[in-house]
Amino acid sequence: MEWSLLILAAIIIYFLATFLYQKKIMKGLTEEEFKAGYRKAQLIDVREPNEFEGGHILGARNIPLSQLRQRYKEIRPDKPVYLYCQSSARSGRAAQMLKKKGYQELYYLKGGFKKWTGKIKKGK
Repeated sequence: MEWSLLILAAIIIYFLATFLYQKKIMKGLTEEEFKAGYRKAQLIDVREPNEFEGGHILGARNIPLSQLRQRYKEIRPDKPVYLYCQSSARSGRAAQMLKKKGYQELYYLKGGFKKWTGKIKKGK
């Protein structure tokens, strides 16, 4: 019983620390704030290609989280980076990865694509 409580406590502490770190390194934007700035930034959809093809924010580039380690150099470190995924979880992991590579201006869409009401483009 004691071990399971220790393991559970460790898991909770890990997720809390990760959450707080992500809040520190990236700024969550409402849809209005996101719309106001994403045209002057690099708009990156970190969802998988099949999700991207199903519909994405107009002007977004698809660099899935699963490929970000190999493809991060496609993103300029000197310009703001606007990230989004389906709900915001993958955006946080993407921001952590980019922060380690020296990226500073990291933003994400609160609520993710599923809350987006703006213009979208569907794949073929």
